Amino acid sequence: MSDVIVIGAGIVGAACAYYAARAGLDVTVVDRGPVAGGTTGAGEGNVLVSDKEPGPELELAVLSNGLWRSLAEHVGGFEHEPKGGLVVAETAAVHERLAELAAEQGVEHTVVAAGDLRGYEPHLADGLAGGVHYPQDAQVQPMLAAARLLRHGAEAYGRPDLVGALSLRTGVTVTGFTRDGDRVTGVRTTGGDIPGGAVVNAAGTWAGEVAALAGLHLPVLPRRGFILVTEPLSRPLIRHKVYTAAYVTNVASDNAGLETSAVVEGTPAGTVLIGASRERVGFDRTTSLPVLSRLAAQAVALFPALREVRAIRSYCGFRPYCPDHLPVIGEDPRAPGLWHACGHEGAGIGLAPATGHLIAQALTGARTDLDLHPFRPDRFPAEEPA
Repeated sequence: MSDVIVIGAGIVGAACAYYAARAGLDVTVVDRGPVAGGTTGAGEGNVLVSDKEPGPELELAVLSNGLWRSLAEHVGGFEHEPKGGLVVAETAAVHERLAELAAEQGVEHTVVAAGDLRGYEPHLADGLAGGVHYPQDAQVQPMLAAARLLRHGAEAYGRPDLVGALSLRTGVTVTGFTRDGDRVTGVRTTGGDIPGGAVVNAAGTWAGEVAALAGLHLPVLPRRGFILVTEPLSRPLIRHKVYTAAYVTNVASDNAGLETSAVVEGTPAGTVLIGASRERVGFDRTTSLPVLSRLAAQAVALFPALREVRAIRSYCGFRPYCPDHLPVIGEDPRAPGLWHACGHEGAGIGLAPATGHLIAQALTGARTDLDLHPFRPDRFPAEEPA
């Protein structure tokens, strides 16, 4: 019997498993697919504080940012790049609002005047009104990160007496839960029942469906996004993660329709990743050429040199969207023994370490570094009858 069963081998599930094992718990991770086979495998790897409004999510992001740096030192192997982010404004009014937001956030930043932008990004387009530089923003390779956390969660760094075990079972689909009265005591799977002291729902975009297996309403919905990938460049063109102010607005939007904004960054392999789009269309993976065309045009408008660079592929993924734009973290009072770590939308990569760290603290009865009340699973209204 495991102390903890984690449903989902994406980055959030991997982080929950890593920190729970590091806290001395025996952990079993189950996933119907491979490691990072869902949203994590389609992510850019953003580790951002710049796009968060002041409040609980920003606090989570700041905590996670420091944990990513620690993981890069102690685990490594996942291309952690603390390259910083640059948010650019197309008008003076937007630049003023960006500077106000940065001051409200209270994180490290520099307001950049229009004439100083080229010092940060020499190939930026003319005519921009200025920007804000966030040195804490970073990027990781999310598939490598998930794999490394799962592999190294049961390793000791000087305290072998405090480390539990971590096992992984892929190709196993969760079909229900075992219970003792109201309490969840394990999972039913296509490979048999697995008993556990606690179950963590880290199923990403499918977390709402997993919750429904326990008779619970959790409004996690898929929000599709596309990314364009260019051919590898012979020398770096873009130094930071660069995006326009519209990206911040789109992240916080409730609109189910298509929204796009320019987001451009390089990778260690020399390719350039171009986003971002958002739309709620269920789990439709159909490639949309109009969306890809719009993303390419927005990237060229921001970096004209990209006009001569070929796009070699595109891919799409589904962000696990919650209506109030906050993740769900903590034990569900409607089904004791069932915990949730989901609903991070496009910030799951960045927020994963803090989520796993807080879940592990709560599971072991420790005082959590952040108040989990804003992320509580039962904060949503009951599902409307059909």
